[in-house]
Amino acid sequence: MKFKNFNLDRWLENWLAEDIGSGDLTTDLIVPEAAVAKACIHSKDIGLLAGVDVAGRVFTLLNPDIQFTVCARDGAQLDKQTVIATVEGDARSILAGERLALNLLQHLSGIATQTAHFTALAAPYGARLVDTRKTTPGLRLLEKYAVRVGGGFNHRLGLYDAVLIKDNHIKVAGGIKAALELVKQEISHMTKIEIEVENIAGVEAALRGGADVIMLDNMDCEQMIQAVKLIDGRVPVEASGGITAKTVAAIAATGVDIISVGALTHSVRSLDISLDIDLNK
Repeated sequence: MKFKNFNLDRWLENWLAEDIGSGDLTTDLIVPEAAVAKACIHSKDIGLLAGVDVAGRVFTLLNPDIQFTVCARDGAQLDKQTVIATVEGDARSILAGERLALNLLQHLSGIATQTAHFTALAAPYGARLVDTRKTTPGLRLLEKYAVRVGGGFNHRLGLYDAVLIKDNHIKVAGGIKAALELVKQEISHMTKIEIEVENIAGVEAALRGGADVIMLDNMDCEQMIQAVKLIDGRVPVEASGGITAKTVAAIAATGVDIISVGALTHSVRSLDISLDIDLNK
């Protein structure tokens, strides 16, 4: 899980500080300072695991002496009561880190699970599932990692690493032709240019203007079929806009190459995962 300019520890420390603040009042009042414990992290749900190493880092940041033993790796299929990891050591640190570790593990596993579901629906047609920038602030890189665990692919990471001309850019520029010309005047020949279009006339203008990727935004399947036929393999074709599990297979069947789905990250049900102290320790 390596990203340039991404310091996971810094983010985790900030999130721990948000939760713990000046101290864990309940734990500090109940649990002796020298107490040790062993806990089991296990699934209470069915899905795909993502984020186990992130969860482990939460505990070792709180106390480097904690032993976090991974029992299931990211990408593993979870059933109810699958043991994901064990945590052993300072009881106060385990309890203080429990919520953040589980929040991340549950959320990332939910994304991986949802991505795997969408990917399976589109797979028979050869379309590639990608995410969007509709991510939780502060969690984008982790969420995009979970998409990859689920078998999906990443679109651009942010505004800085790809050119994507959208409807508002086109309006400001004065049209598709003008927007493409403005970008081509400055962009490196090594950088691809994607443009969003809403109708067949837009597809024709994008082809004339030399776009490298054409995004079909909120088109119905009949329009997509027509657009794919018109483009005829000259550039990759992406479908986008309100795509759900109910519609993704039909969209994939139109022949598009890429399907971008905001719901992979913005509308996810977290998996049910728990941490239980082992009283027999």
